[in-house]
Amino acid sequence: MKNKLAVQLYTLRDACKEDFPGVLRALSVMGWAGVQFAGFHDYDLDELKAVMQETGLKAAGMHVGMDDLFNHTEKVCSHARLFETVDIILPSIPQQLQNEDGYIKIKQQLNQLAAQLKDEGFRISYHNHAFEFNTQINGQSALAYLLNPAQDNDILAEIDVYWVKKGGYDPLTFIQTYAGRMPIIHLKDMTNDDKQSYAEIGTGSIDFVPILQWGEASGVEWYVVEQDTCPTDPMTCIQTSFNNLTKMIEQ
Repeated sequence: MKNKLAVQLYTLRDACKEDFPGVLRALSVMGWAGVQFAGFHDYDLDELKAVMQETGLKAAGMHVGMDDLFNHTEKVCSHARLFETVDIILPSIPQQLQNEDGYIKIKQQLNQLAAQLKDEGFRISYHNHAFEFNTQINGQSALAYLLNPAQDNDILAEIDVYWVKKGGYDPLTFIQTYAGRMPIIHLKDMTNDDKQSYAEIGTGSIDFVPILQWGEASGVEWYVVEQDTCPTDPMTCIQTSFNNLTKMIEQ
């Protein structure tokens, strides 16, 4: 299972801007199996690919914004091919679309894109925050609407367990619906205080062991750690999360 642990590089965005190849090498030395891209910070992609090959790191999908996803689709696919990943994930949607009409439009667009790219083997997923729980569509949250596990819905889930808990739901209960429809899950912990802010895995209020067990039984291919902001050096936070995750796996 350790070969399924990856870091969402948004966590290390400042370090990546300064020395992207160095960050990749450091994560490999730390023991991570993969990274999930969130932009390339103007680095030469062939150079980054060479470092991935050098270190043995795999690409655990790519987070791609709406403009690139819908208006520069071939460029996105070429990046995915280069880094040998089939997973393209929409990480969020802008505030002006966070309403019933917006979600309906996004669901249509993502399904059209998924159908367009399916023959090439690409998968389209959506990464949640908590704001999707604020809108109801046909008696369900906008997130449940987007990710409805129906045969005619090709949008896969990339559930972020922190944001589910922030939205008032139990993460383990919530993810049950997406067995076989969630190739990648996002892991971040929540502080044990009134702030409910981001925390390193194993230091907060989320019980990850049953989530990991569910993942192994339910088709999860990558466990991606993301910490949007860190109280100390982000690389130190990532080290703490890795140490605690590996202990959980060994239980």
